[in-house]
Amino acid sequence: MFEVSRADYIERLNSRRHNGMVKIITGVRRCGKSYLLFNLFRRFLLENEVAQNHIIALQLDDFKNEEYHDRRKLYQYVTERIKDEGEYYILLDEIQMVEGFEGVLNGFLHISNADVYVTGSNSKFLSSDIITEFRGRGDEIRVYPFSFAEFYSVEGGDKWEAWRKYCRYGGMPQSLNYDTVRDKEDYLKGLFGRVYKTDIINRYSLRGHDEIDVLTNVLSSSIGALTNPKRISDTFKSERNLTVSQSTVSKYLDYLEDSFLVSKAMRYDVKGRKYIGTPMKYYFVDVGLRNALLNFRQLEENHIMENIIYNELLRRGFSVDVGVVNVSRRDGNGRAVRKQLEVDFVANMGSSRYYIQSAYGLATPEKVAQEKGSLVNIRDSFKKIIIEHDYVIPWHDDDGVLRIGILDFLMDEKAIDE
Repeated sequence: MFEVSRADYIERLNSRRHNGMVKIITGVRRCGKSYLLFNLFRRFLLENEVAQNHIIALQLDDFKNEEYHDRRKLYQYVTERIKDEGEYYILLDEIQMVEGFEGVLNGFLHISNADVYVTGSNSKFLSSDIITEFRGRGDEIRVYPFSFAEFYSVEGGDKWEAWRKYCRYGGMPQSLNYDTVRDKEDYLKGLFGRVYKTDIINRYSLRGHDEIDVLTNVLSSSIGALTNPKRISDTFKSERNLTVSQSTVSKYLDYLEDSFLVSKAMRYDVKGRKYIGTPMKYYFVDVGLRNALLNFRQLEENHIMENIIYNELLRRGFSVDVGVVNVSRRDGNGRAVRKQLEVDFVANMGSSRYYIQSAYGLATPEKVAQEKGSLVNIRDSFKKIIIEHDYVIPWHDDDGVLRIGILDFLMDEKAIDE
């Protein structure tokens, strides 16, 4: 049995202790939220001199705790265990199983010496619900499947061999418990049908599931490609002979986002400093889940690498957009021609910004020039970076662009600040 420390998340939880808000741990199902809260964080509290009887923990999906699905009994259970003026920690798993849980959580906030942490299943406790129910009172900590660095802490061995496995199977924690290829693939293929799709169908009372199946297949086949509801609707018609309106596609995309299965990257005009509407890009929260939807075909490492970089930036706390750089050039006749160049990722955090290109191969000067084209046309002081698939000793080229290998980027969060 393995254990990953998930130190970044423990640090985030620790920094939010007693901030007067409900700490809401979210993320795609089976990514390790419950283990983080009830094993790792609870152990951290005990190791930092919190008395065991000052940690009130309840896993509401356990049959023995079914009576506490009644919010009044849950409130009574917790308040009866607060015996003194010391600091108490309330840890509740699968809070959506309590009818009217919003009220009981708000009640706990009125207990001055109580600090509240909850997780919730995506079927009834989605990101849009958090915005609606806890505006100004909830503090969301988003948890992701294992990063490559976390995966490697378990896998060990040759880093490139570990990279190949990560590109194929991703970082869903449970998948690391399986030894054979068949077991890993069966587990990942089963997750979407048995867990995620069922959640979406139940929550939104969908009559059928063909459209969700087709939509996820379309998205998984085109990670890193610009798309929008109209293009997807056209794909339904041309490739599957299904008539699905743009509004329905848009709703289903929202369902997938609220389940944390996919994220969208908006397009941002770097020079104009404004967002552009559609099209946009969609990425999967875990490349293993994406590959499973395609029955482990279409394993193009360049697109998978781009998805992994995107997820890693989100995990580190960046907001991530797709950059657009408009440039003017002269054609063969000397006429000015406007052209749009793309930056794979514009990553922002506070006052920091990074322009990042994902480059699977830079074998020729022409390919280097192509990847750098958008970066060298951005006239600001923020860092420009090319993340390469091959092993590269980090270095800055004559244009000031940092060239770094994918493994260095994934294993060292400070590598892009070299």
